[in-house]
Amino acid sequence: MDITADTSQSQAPEEVNFRFSCEGHVRFCWNDSVGVILPLPQNVKDYLLDDGTLVVSGREDPPAHSQPDSDDEAEEIQWSDDENTATLTAPEFPEFTTKVQEAINSLGGSVFPKLNWSAPRDAYWIAMNSSLKCKTLSDIFLLFKSSDFITRDFTQPFIHCTDDSPDPCMEYELVLRKWCELIPGAEFRCFVKENKLIGISQRDYTQYYDHISKQKEEICRCIQDFFKKHIQYKFLDEDFVFDIYRDSRGKVWLIDFNPFGEVTDSLLFTWDELLSGTNLKGDFSEEALEQDAPAFRCTNSEVTVQPSPYLSYRLPKDFVDLSTGEDAHKLIDFLKLKRNQQEDD
Repeated sequence: MDITADTSQSQAPEEVNFRFSCEGHVRFCWNDSVGVILPLPQNVKDYLLDDGTLVVSGREDPPAHSQPDSDDEAEEIQWSDDENTATLTAPEFPEFTTKVQEAINSLGGSVFPKLNWSAPRDAYWIAMNSSLKCKTLSDIFLLFKSSDFITRDFTQPFIHCTDDSPDPCMEYELVLRKWCELIPGAEFRCFVKENKLIGISQRDYTQYYDHISKQKEEICRCIQDFFKKHIQYKFLDEDFVFDIYRDSRGKVWLIDFNPFGEVTDSLLFTWDELLSGTNLKGDFSEEALEQDAPAFRCTNSEVTVQPSPYLSYRLPKDFVDLSTGEDAHKLIDFLKLKRNQQEDD
């Protein structure tokens, strides 16, 4: 989940911080039986922001080492006697590690981690299971240290705020939610402006799901009913985004809230449309339109299937900048290097 301010209004950082803090919206979604919130110590934050070699801390148990049977084997295992050889060791956080592991165990042994706002969705590829499913603090640290989304939350949490007020003092929290296997084709993102549901988008817009196209009026009606009964006029703000899951029985589950603004992914909409209200007419029946149904968008055919937006995060940023031409200086340096290589040949 990403934080931003509504670019059509002047919002102060402290206002955004209050409205979308963990206490302000996370507890709106679930209780302690499905989620746990832990304050993030400063030394843990420093470790996560450390730009050195990735040495993952937070292991629940140290790796076991077999004892050598003889002095000869011991000599073979000892790779270097050089006193100047540097050994990389991960910092340890015993008290925090214990709290996190107790929380994970209380939630069934597997959790979905995030900070106050963002989850490390861009780093799922680095995990052994290619998933955000975590069983230990070391799993969480690996994802967090590899995520640009998490780094942005630490370093630029209010970058899109339009108010000139100074940034408030941030108190970061680790949010752990009980892991559930969700079907991507049943997730939807909903956009609310002035307490009115104006748009619903398929969450996994990179894939085509036949049942969504066939049931979109029914899906839209279920989400509208859920919004009116459980969310409308009850949330801290009148402009926001929320994510839901609709199970096979048609029951709607609230997953999370997001700020209404440009850093939150607008999926199949554009923020110009959402902020101005243009092109938001639903393509439903006349009866549904008369009931002021929100615009509903989904991937309508396999022809429009797109690659995952997170694929670019698997490559070093320099590679991405070169391929997209976003950094002209890197491109010039690369061309000079190629020219020099050709001259040498």
